[in-house]
Amino acid sequence: MRLLSALLLATTLSACSVLQGTPQPAPPVTGSPQEIQRSQTQGLNKIGTVTVLERGSPMDSERALKEKAVAAKADYYLIILNDETVVPGQWYAQAILYRK
Repeated sequence: MRLLSALLLATTLSACSVLQGTPQPAPPVTGSPQEIQRSQTQGLNKIGTVTVLERGSPMDSERALKEKAVAAKADYYLIILNDETVVPGQWYAQAILYRK
């Protein structure tokens, strides 16, 4: 029983490491904000967060987030939430803005 418990614990802990991303550098800065992954935020300066409430599709809310990132003169943005509200076709999204 102890061996099974130890094996189960070791398997569970090693599975958690799969969910952690290895830090990677952000892509080179371009003329417009780029969407990045959480593993690419190391060394970047957080300049704020933005939220949008859009009717349409998830892509419409992502486009609105990018427009807000452009307005804030961000180099990068990380979408942390993009979910449909209780109203069908209405999407709420949130992103963190970064500069190099």
